Amino acid sequence: MSKLSTYTIGLAGVQWFFFIFANIVVVPISIGAAFHLPPEEVAASLQRSFIITGAASVLQAAIGHRYSLMEGHSGLWWGLMLSICASAPSAGMSLTAVGGGFATGILLAGAVTIILGALNFGSVLKRIFTPMVMSVYLFLLSSQLIIIFFKGMMGISDGKHLDFRVSLLSICIAFLVGWVNLKGCGAVSNFSILIGMIVGWVAYDSLFPGHVPVPEANASTLTLFPWGTPNLEYGIILISFIAGLINMSNTITAVSTAEILYKMKTSDGHYKVSFMLTGIYSVVSALLGLVPYGPYSSSIGFLESTRILNRAVFIIGGGLVMLLGLVPSWGVFLSTMPVTVGNAVLLVAYLQLFGAALRNINEVLFNSRTIYRIAAPTLLGISIMNISPEAFVELPVLIRPLVSNGLIMGVIFSVFLESFVNWQSYEVTN
Repeated sequence: MSKLSTYTIGLAGVQWFFFIFANIVVVPISIGAAFHLPPEEVAASLQRSFIITGAASVLQAAIGHRYSLMEGHSGLWWGLMLSICASAPSAGMSLTAVGGGFATGILLAGAVTIILGALNFGSVLKRIFTPMVMSVYLFLLSSQLIIIFFKGMMGISDGKHLDFRVSLLSICIAFLVGWVNLKGCGAVSNFSILIGMIVGWVAYDSLFPGHVPVPEANASTLTLFPWGTPNLEYGIILISFIAGLINMSNTITAVSTAEILYKMKTSDGHYKVSFMLTGIYSVVSALLGLVPYGPYSSSIGFLESTRILNRAVFIIGGGLVMLLGLVPSWGVFLSTMPVTVGNAVLLVAYLQLFGAALRNINEVLFNSRTIYRIAAPTLLGISIMNISPEAFVELPVLIRPLVSNGLIMGVIFSVFLESFVNWQSYEVTN
């Protein structure tokens, strides 16, 4: 890694700050809407999210896995919560009961993650989550996120209607980010994400003035169990526990992919600390009403776009995010950044995830038989993603959120294929 100037380190830290901010700002807002929380509680949860995310990312980079990988709200957990909240009325459950069940399940999953991490369970996970399984995970994760970001940048707020003017601006922003990244000279291309966010924000404010900011927080930042008091909703607890175990694969996938980028190996000790930290963050999330945490594999796309791997840069960005949560007025101001702008920029950054998925299997030669090991689970997951959640309403409520989640089902199917099919016997062609 080449030595960076102080100016470059500072500017790159600000770019990391905007990347982390854009990734997390929409999560507490959408979860607050799903649980029908009052606006002041949503704003307070956003403030808590900034503080915990910044601190979590800095600690992981300093004493955990020691890579520049954002520790943020898990996409797996986020999708699961939104799905269960949406289906709660049809299942005859109140949102406070669902929230209390999640609180219990997340506490349990967090405690188990800490224990398994201390027992070095990561070595077992590494045998289960082979490079092929990780590639399936990255393919499905990138597909899921690109769909979310594409809908967001198109201004599709109700799932049906496209806002043409917003869509046109978002497409221009996405092209700008891609053009700067590909054609920008020297260090300019390394700051394509930051340039896209700033230019996009200014352009949006100029073309569409008057969009409504997030209200300032009046609720306590340390509110305990805002979703509902912990209870014994066994179905929610079971699904939460399973999701927590699968979420541990985030660490394996993200760290293993980062090893390729950094050209270094991660020790079992660093894996152990990383798992324990993620478990602690999950316990804190349950207490404060936040989506549980995990290393973001999508950070790889950001690193490949910027080509700046320096850990000091990442720690600066995480520290700024934490500071943002400690100064509410700053958070209120930055929360006025249009979500469509963030989605347009992140869409381009996350295209790099496909490259990370391909590199995991670049030494595998596929034939007409072995292609099933990558095609079947990936296309199964994408197919489920494109089925409306209402289609699964006849399934038992215990397994409905699990079966309707394309990412989870695709990864589980991939683990099954890699565990029970001897693919080496099919690699010899006539």
